[in-house]
Amino acid sequence: MMDASSIKVTFKRKFIAGLFISIPAIITILAIVWFFRFVDGLLEPIYFRILGYHTPGLGFVSAIVLIFIVGIVSTNVFGKKIILFFERIFLNIPVFKSFYTAIKQMVDAFSPESKSSSFKKFVIIEYPRIGAYAFGFLTKESTVLERNGSEARLRAVYVPTNNLYLGEIVLVNEEDVIYTDIPVDEGMKIILSGGIAAPPKIGESAQ
Repeated sequence: MMDASSIKVTFKRKFIAGLFISIPAIITILAIVWFFRFVDGLLEPIYFRILGYHTPGLGFVSAIVLIFIVGIVSTNVFGKKIILFFERIFLNIPVFKSFYTAIKQMVDAFSPESKSSSFKKFVIIEYPRIGAYAFGFLTKESTVLERNGSEARLRAVYVPTNNLYLGEIVLVNEEDVIYTDIPVDEGMKIILSGGIAAPPKIGESAQ
């Protein structure tokens, strides 16, 4: 028969186990609810003015359909011309140009459809000092630095400092970049998990 101390220890162990299982699920549910309300709140007021009554979820569904339609349009030749036309308009607006360009470049970096500016490889470099290593994403394979009459070939590596969305661009010599055998999408998971999702053994791959 279990004494009071054993029951207390068992309860504590089970409670902590349940807590660690519940927290990710609760955070995920809250994030989904927040996202649903945010997107729904963008278009739902318009439907309220048209219909005269609130219809929860209608704005969210409309936003999903609208994004899907934009995706269809953007994947054909005629649609690309329309998007480029509107992009030219946006880029001619002084203040809007800076925000639009920065946001578009950031989105392209995370987009698997992007061929020019997306993350190319998940790498490791010595940063911020010799002997300390940091995960990063190769963003540009070759940048030539002219200095004192000589040229040095550098590679641009994006090192996240706050999850994925904030970080620093580090220019390093080609030979100082360690190419891992980890795909870019798995590398993103490692960064988002704070390194917890990193495998126990990382292999080096060819360039």
